[in-house]
Amino acid sequence: MSDTTRTPTRRQFVQQAGGCFTVAIAAALGVSSAALRAMPMGRARGEQAGSERKYPMPAAEGATIDNGAQIILVRYQNHVCAMALACPHENAAVRWLDRDHRFQCSRHDSRYDPEGVHTAGRATRNMDRFPVRKDGAMLVVTTDRVFRSDVDAAGWAAAVVAV
Repeated sequence: MSDTTRTPTRRQFVQQAGGCFTVAIAAALGVSSAALRAMPMGRARGEQAGSERKYPMPAAEGATIDNGAQIILVRYQNHVCAMALACPHENAAVRWLDRDHRFQCSRHDSRYDPEGVHTAGRATRNMDRFPVRKDGAMLVVTTDRVFRSDVDAAGWAAAVVAV
């Protein structure tokens, strides 16, 4: 069976739906609907070194997706964050519903407001963020851990880098 007729795996779905996630993450940072349409999106593959991935620091506001690592970087209002592209309930793909200005899990319909805060559904916590830091002109994302808002609310809120 060819790749075009086969049902995509969850990873393939997430990779193919990357543009939706860009809009979702940008909205999570409080960008208006009009600004979302204008916010540039790019793709990158981070340079892996152990449990870290390095990316060039985004030069301007916008979003960058690393499909392979299932990470999206968003630069907005002088800061950058890295978020997981999956619902924290059962790691299903999360999509952005523009008409409702919210995230929604593709499996169990858990809902999240534009800041990634859980508002309804089976999930019991907010969307996850990865630790990030600057290293010269590079942004380093630690991929072997995430900040869960229910376990480390301060860490989750602080998982951003000023630029």
